[in-house]
Amino acid sequence: MKLQERIEILIKLGEYLSASADTAYYNEWNSIVQQASRLNPWFTPENTQQAANAIFRQFLQKDLLEEWANSYRIKKDHTSAKRVGIVMAGNIPMVGFHDLLCTFISGHQAICKLSSKDNVLLPHLATVMGRMNANIQEHICFAERLSDCDAYIATGSDNSARYFNYYFGKYPSIIRKNRTSVAVLKGNESKETLDLLADDILSYFGLGCRNVTQICVPHGYDFLPLLEALKKYSHYFEHAKYKNNFDYQLTIYIMNNLFYMTNQSIVLIENEQPFSPIGTLHYKYYENETSAYQEYRQHPAIQAIVGENGLPFGKAQEPGLTDYADGVDVMRFLTEL
Repeated sequence: MKLQERIEILIKLGEYLSASADTAYYNEWNSIVQQASRLNPWFTPENTQQAANAIFRQFLQKDLLEEWANSYRIKKDHTSAKRVGIVMAGNIPMVGFHDLLCTFISGHQAICKLSSKDNVLLPHLATVMGRMNANIQEHICFAERLSDCDAYIATGSDNSARYFNYYFGKYPSIIRKNRTSVAVLKGNESKETLDLLADDILSYFGLGCRNVTQICVPHGYDFLPLLEALKKYSHYFEHAKYKNNFDYQLTIYIMNNLFYMTNQSIVLIENEQPFSPIGTLHYKYYENETSAYQEYRQHPAIQAIVGENGLPFGKAQEPGLTDYADGVDVMRFLTEL
């Protein structure tokens, strides 16, 4: 399958994901979305569609795909294709799509091991692609165990990364650990900006590695406008799993006599650690804004920084084709195999 054929399949897949309610595609996709939600309550239909919309807008546009693909030396000889094992995470819907996309565009065969939390959506998309071209199975397949692969891309926790290194370390590989994202605030953000920051913090229930889990603010920062902005997600209290996590964390803070702030949808607590539990947002103070950015950029676990000198507010969950996880250029890795 030629590169242009692969790009055309992806464009059609984008059309499928963006289908309006009056099309036949919509009913089929909606049925799959509902199935994924029943199997994993964190994958609400709204969250899955948000992920699908981001994939369509940021990844599956003709001009974006062509410009991206043309910036790499993609081999045209199919005999040089490698078997690439991909261990996918399952924290937010279709989080492994970008690795799959990179492998598909590069001309290699993706052998995907799905997370049990997200084992419905991507196989369905592969089925849809198969209806467009019967040769898709030569490029994408799914397996319970990964063996006899030429290279590996594995995403997981700090703990699982040790096992990935043990099993895959002797092969060309990309192994990812826990990551999270942060925001640096000046204290003069508008209501509209804080509304966008609320999305960076709480979209997907805050489960993504690009969700902001800690904010860094100047001394004397007024938290009330941010707490007000975060109320847009007060409907999360209707979600049993989120509410249970919120109640559990709040109970711990109360029992330990810790100072906290809450708006009845999230708890804010001062903590130097960038990783925060579900239902909690950590904050810390900075003496110097420039130093705050420098400190975060040097931190090995920070995926993205939102702020005036970082990503625009509201864009944390909309990475582009070249926004590679951990800053590792996956396409370069694949094209150099």
